Amino acid sequence: MMVVDGKNVVGLATSRDLLRIMAKGLKEDDTPDVIMNQSVADFMTPIGQVIYARPDETIGMCRTIMAKMGIKCIPILSREGQVEGLITAKDMADFGLEAKDRGGKQVYLRDISERVGLSSDTSMADPPIYLQAHLALEQAPLFVNIGVAELPHPYKTENGCGMNHRDFGPLEFSTNSDLSEDAHFVTTVHLPDEKTKKMRDVTYVGIADGVGSWREYDVDPRTFSHKLMDECSNLLQEATVPQLKADGAEKFRRMIAPAEVLSQAYERVKNENIIGSSTACVALFDNVRHQLHFSNLGDSGIIVLRHIDSDVAGALKRNRTTKREERKSDLRVAFISQQQLESFNHPYQLGWTGRELDKEETSSFKTAKESCTTSIHVRRGDIIIMATDGLFDNVEVDEIAELGLAWEQRNGFIRAGDIVAREQRWAMGNSLTNISADTVAELAEELCECARKRSLDSTIDSPFALLAKENDIMWSGGMPDDCTVVVMHIVGRAAGDVMDKDRQ
Repeated sequence: MMVVDGKNVVGLATSRDLLRIMAKGLKEDDTPDVIMNQSVADFMTPIGQVIYARPDETIGMCRTIMAKMGIKCIPILSREGQVEGLITAKDMADFGLEAKDRGGKQVYLRDISERVGLSSDTSMADPPIYLQAHLALEQAPLFVNIGVAELPHPYKTENGCGMNHRDFGPLEFSTNSDLSEDAHFVTTVHLPDEKTKKMRDVTYVGIADGVGSWREYDVDPRTFSHKLMDECSNLLQEATVPQLKADGAEKFRRMIAPAEVLSQAYERVKNENIIGSSTACVALFDNVRHQLHFSNLGDSGIIVLRHIDSDVAGALKRNRTTKREERKSDLRVAFISQQQLESFNHPYQLGWTGRELDKEETSSFKTAKESCTTSIHVRRGDIIIMATDGLFDNVEVDEIAELGLAWEQRNGFIRAGDIVAREQRWAMGNSLTNISADTVAELAEELCECARKRSLDSTIDSPFALLAKENDIMWSGGMPDDCTVVVMHIVGRAAGDVMDKDRQ
C-alpha cells in the first residue's frame, strides 16, 4: 500500500509494517483501539528508503531485488517519478500462469482436490541424525565466545596516512591500533527478558568505520567512530541501572534493539558537537531464542559460517557447484548481510557537520532508521564474523570460510568434516567451550592478517578491484585500509563451565 499525502507519495506500508504496529502495541499492553488508531506514518517505510523498479526492467530483476532485500513488494516507478503500479510476491507466484490456470473447477479438481486435508494419523518424519542433537537441545540456551582483532591502514602514521608504499617510505607497516579509524565495543549486560521478565545476560557487539576524508578538513576521523561506539556501550551499561517507579519499586529498562542503541548513541555524539562520519553495525545475541539481531548502516557487515551437510540438507542448501568427492568441507556461508552504498566506495554513514541543515539543503548522511535491520537464527557451532570493509574488500568469502575451517580443525571442533561425530561429542557434554574461548581471537587475528596481505598484493583482483571495474574504474590489487574483525563462536556451554568435559 502506498501512503499518499495529497498527491505526493510519502512512503510504503506493507503487511510487515502492520504486524510491527501490532507487536509494539501488544508489548506495551495497549488496548486494541489504541493499536488500531496509531499513525501509519510512524511505521511505514519512508519514501527515501523505498526500493523500486522501472517498468522496462525484467521479472528476473525484480525477483533478484526481492530476494536480496528480503521484501515482498516493489513499487514500479516511471522515469518521470510517478508510481505506475506494484509488483508483489503473489504476482511472482502467478507469473507465467493464465487466468484459467489459477482458478475454476477444472484446476481445482486437477491440482488441489486430492491434496486437501490430512488424515488423523498424520505424523512428522523422524529428523535426520544431523538435526536430532539440535532438537534435543532446542530449549537449552546457547553461549558465545568472542575474539577481536584490529590493524590500522598499513601506511598510517601519527602524522597521517600514505597513499602508497613509496609515499609511506621505508618504515615498517603500521600495527598501532590506536591509529585506526575503526572502533568497536563488546559488552554483556544484565537486562529483563521481554517475554518472561526474568533478568538475564545479553551480549551486544558493534563496529564502526570512520571516514578518512575528514582529514582534508583538519578533522580527526577517529573521533566520531570511537565516540559512537563508546556511547553505544554507555547506553547499555546505563540500562542495567534500576530506576524507581512512582510506587517506589525498582524498574529495569527493557532489552534495547540494535537500531535504537545506534540511534540514541548517534544523538549523543551530535549533542557533543563531534564532527565526522562513520559507518556502523550493532548486533544483539539472544542466547535463549538462538537469534542474532543486528542493524547495519554502510559497508561493514556480518557473515555466518555453518556446516551444512549435503547428504542431509534440503535441496536449496546443497552445494551444486562442486562434486561431493571434490569438496574439502561443508562449512558454508549460511548468511551474508546486505551492504548499503550511495555509489561505488561511498557507503551510507552517520555524520555531523556541526550544524543542522536548512529545509532546502540536502544531506548525504543517514539515520539509524535507514540501517538494514535483520534477525537471523543461529545454531550451535556457527562462526559469526562481523567486520569492517577492510576485510570484505580484500578477502573473498570462500577464503574466509577456509580460514574458519582451518581454525576449527586445528582446535578439534571438527575432524575430517564429520558433523555426526561433533553432534555425538556435544551430546556427551563435551563442548570444548574453553578451548573456543582461548583461541577464538586467533581466528580474528588470522582474518585481519589475511586482509592486510591481500590488500598489499598488486597481482590479484580483490573483491574491491572487481567491483571497481564493474563501475568503470581501473583498479588492480587489494585495497589497503583499517581492518577490524569480531569473531563470535556459538557454543553450548559458557566459558568456565565446570561441567564441561573439555576441562578434564
